[in-house]
Amino acid sequence: MMDEESSKVNFPQPPPFLEVECKISGKTSRYAAGTKAGFAVNLINKKLNCARPLALHIEAVKQGEEPVSFGPDALLVDYGDGWKMQSVTLLDFTATWKGEGVVPIPERIPEAMDYEGGCPMYRISKRGISAVYIGKILLAFLLMFVLGALFRVALENLPKFILFVNNSSM
Repeated sequence: MMDEESSKVNFPQPPPFLEVECKISGKTSRYAAGTKAGFAVNLINKKLNCARPLALHIEAVKQGEEPVSFGPDALLVDYGDGWKMQSVTLLDFTATWKGEGVVPIPERIPEAMDYEGGCPMYRISKRGISAVYIGKILLAFLLMFVLGALFRVALENLPKFILFVNNSSM
């Protein structure tokens, strides 16, 4: 009778982590096997501190092979020897398609790629209440009162104007 240990099939154990190289910073990040690619892109972009260009997605590349792109909900997996995982930026897209007769990719990063908690697409400075702001508000109120006074004078004198027009036409 076969003992219990010899009947077990030995499957190769996956590595405990995956390494993804950030092409922007040149640093390598480690992620647990099965991590969602969107989460990894989000962490890469956070480490870049909103530097441009941001990472759009992750792909596995191997010399002489077509790259494998990971969408935001795809799980990161290791394809074995020779395959390297790296981030892809907007500059990588424009360099790939330049001169191929396709519509150029906009310089703005698509909103679909801005994951929760990611860097804002455009940095908007928060301005406090300034003297110019208060002056504009006061000017708007002044114009409202002047316009109201003009309408009031016009409406008060409308009956006199109608009588004048009727008398002059006879």
